[in-house]
Amino acid sequence: MAGMIRKQIYVRKQQQQLLKRLAKARGVSQAEIIRQALDEQLGARVQPRLARDPSALEAVLRSALARRRHGTTGARYEWDREAPYLDRTALPPVADR
Repeated sequence: MAGMIRKQIYVRKQQQQLLKRLAKARGVSQAEIIRQALDEQLGARVQPRLARDPSALEAVLRSALARRRHGTTGARYEWDREAPYLDRTALPPVADR
């Protein structure tokens, strides 16, 4: 994501539903749909998109299946937003010098 700047926007509920549906239909992220709309509205020069390579997807799937055969437990990973911070709070405070 070199050269990208993070922006947060608010959209109406109906816009979100349509955005999600369009992104899924095109096989791209919702952010990419928004970037394309901005380019169109701003008259920006859009870099040509690379053609999709079906063999790349097949390679990723083969790799994922190979990893799965080597040691997965089958248990779902439950991500916890607070987990990274819990480790830091367990450390003793640093003494002032």
